[in-house]
Amino acid sequence: MNMKVDLCGVTLNNPVMTASGTFGAGEEYSEFVDLNCLGAVVTKGVANVPWEGNPTPRVAEVYGGMLNAIGLQNPGIDLFIERDIPFLKKYDTRIVVNVCGHTTAEYVEVVDRLADQPVDLLEINISCPNVKEGGIAFGQNPKMVEDITREIKAHAKQPVIMKLSPNVTDITEMARAAEAGGADGLSLINTLTGMKIDIHRRTFALANRTGGMSGPAVHPVAVRMVYQTAQAVNIPIVGMGGIMNADDAIEMILAGATAVSVGTANFTNPQVTMEIVDGIRDYMERYQVKDIKELVGAVHDR
Repeated sequence: MNMKVDLCGVTLNNPVMTASGTFGAGEEYSEFVDLNCLGAVVTKGVANVPWEGNPTPRVAEVYGGMLNAIGLQNPGIDLFIERDIPFLKKYDTRIVVNVCGHTTAEYVEVVDRLADQPVDLLEINISCPNVKEGGIAFGQNPKMVEDITREIKAHAKQPVIMKLSPNVTDITEMARAAEAGGADGLSLINTLTGMKIDIHRRTFALANRTGGMSGPAVHPVAVRMVYQTAQAVNIPIVGMGGIMNADDAIEMILAGATAVSVGTANFTNPQVTMEIVDGIRDYMERYQVKDIKELVGAVHDR
C-alpha cells in the first residue's frame, strides 16, 4: 500500500499532519508522539516579532469542543529559527510553518526570513485581523485574500498554502481568490467564531468575549466546506476541523482533501495522530485500496 501523498509538489510519507496551534512546534509532543510517523508537523503561528497574545482566561470547554482566544501568542521568528527548526530537522517528517501577521508587510517579513531555511511548506493564517483595514480579517474579503496571496507568493521560496476562515458567506469565493493569487494549496477550516457565558457569574467565559470554536462539533461543517472547495479549485486541500479519529480523517479525504490536520484531539489524546495513521492503513487494507490517492475526492452519490 502507498500512503505517500503529493502536497503542492512536496512528498509526505502519509497524509496526517498536525493543526497549527495545537502541537506547539513539535518538541512539546515529542515525548508522546514519534514525529517520524507523521506526514508533517505544522507549527504554531510564527510572527515577525514575539506576540504576547490575549489576556486570560482564554480557553473554555463547550459542548462538542472548545473555544480558544489565545491571540496567536508566539516567541517570534528569531527564536523559531534558532530553536525550533533545528529540532524538527532531526525527524523524518515535513516541516510546515504557519505564518501570522497584522499587516501584509509583517507576513512578508516572516516569509523572507524563512526563504533560506530548511522548511518544506508555508501555511498562511489569513484569519488574522488586518489592522490597516479596520480590523477585518484578511480572509473575509476576496480581494484582500487575492492580494495578500499574490504578495506572499512574490517573496516565498517554498510552496504557499493559504489557510481559510470559515467565518464567511461563501468559502468557495475565498478559495478561488486564493487560487487566483497564486496559492499552491489551501487548508480549511480554521475555527468558527463562538461565545460562552458563565451564567452564575454573568460574565464572559473568555476575556476576549469571543473565541474560535474547534472540536468534533465543527466536523460536519468542515467536511461540507472541504467538499465545496474541492469542486471549486484545482489546487490541493488540507482538510481539518474536528478530526478525532481515522474515520473522521478518511471522511475528509473522501470529500476532497489530499491531507488532513489534526488539532483539538491532541489535547484529549496526545497519541491520536499516530492512531489515525494506523487507522487509515487498516481502512486501506480492509477495502483493498492500494494507493491513498484513490480515496481523494472519491465520495459519490448513492
